Amino acid sequence: MAVDRAVVTGGAGFVGSSVVEALAGRGTSVLVVDDLSTGSAANLDRIAGDVELFKHDIRDGAPLRDAVAAFRPDLVFHLAARTDVRASMSDPQDDASVNVLGSINVFSAAAAAGVRRLVNTSTGGAIYSPAAPIPTPETAPVAPLSAYGLSKRVVEQYADWFRSSSGLDVVTLRYGNVYGPRQDPTGDAGVVAIFCERLLTGRRPVVFGDGTQTRDFVYVADVAAANLAAADAAVLPHRVYNVGTGTEVSIHELLRAAVKAAGADPGAVVAVPAPPRPGEVHRSCLDVRRAVAELGLGRPVPLVDGLRRTLDWIRSR
Repeated sequence: MAVDRAVVTGGAGFVGSSVVEALAGRGTSVLVVDDLSTGSAANLDRIAGDVELFKHDIRDGAPLRDAVAAFRPDLVFHLAARTDVRASMSDPQDDASVNVLGSINVFSAAAAAGVRRLVNTSTGGAIYSPAAPIPTPETAPVAPLSAYGLSKRVVEQYADWFRSSSGLDVVTLRYGNVYGPRQDPTGDAGVVAIFCERLLTGRRPVVFGDGTQTRDFVYVADVAAANLAAADAAVLPHRVYNVGTGTEVSIHELLRAAVKAAGADPGAVVAVPAPPRPGEVHRSCLDVRRAVAELGLGRPVPLVDGLRRTLDWIRSR
């Protein structure tokens, strides 16, 4: 389904800019709403097409509502968020102010503008109960350990409320651990970007905990494709979809794969051990069969291929 106009909150960020790039690549006019606190306008510089940046904090509702109304979008993709689990544990107020109150403003603006659908971003890695089965389906119990996971769960509940109270069509995507180009290894980055940057600069990677903890590492282009698929579907049987690979990878396995992709000497790479971090689950891997069947997602980018692309991007910086 063709989309002429779309708003992307957090569109100057790592994942958001990939969604913007995918939209612009098919001729969609895009309004990016981003306060640039973690995103960068440079992420949009090489994106060809009709892309406009509105530098704005989503916690300020009235200007956001006016900007969305003036742009007249068909769709809204909501990716603006605090994403640091550790920061959420030490400052849950800030986490909730952006993730919960900011999301309410985005939902309100979208509902007022009469958009066809809003694609909401949530977490598959931090929302499920630690006792959930692996791989974890969307039907598994939700019991987040972190304030970040809790804020995302509350936003999902607000999405349901907006659907029932104002008819806003919201579909939520619960991501695995997203990695790839544009993820800043020096900022609020995931372990992949940090490992890759350290390998390229000759510094020892740090492994928190015993390294047996697992994650579902999904390449950012696959996440962007899932966003567009969720937007394009005429009818969606469900309101929540996991977006990942369905493959469980330990931190030790990830480090070995990154060493291989970087062409480094495995014997020369010795990790620095560090204590485990509070609020983080030990095992995480998503059951993605619902998304594959109902969103028509293709095969995910293999981990080593995605790591090579990530390393190439970091080298180019």
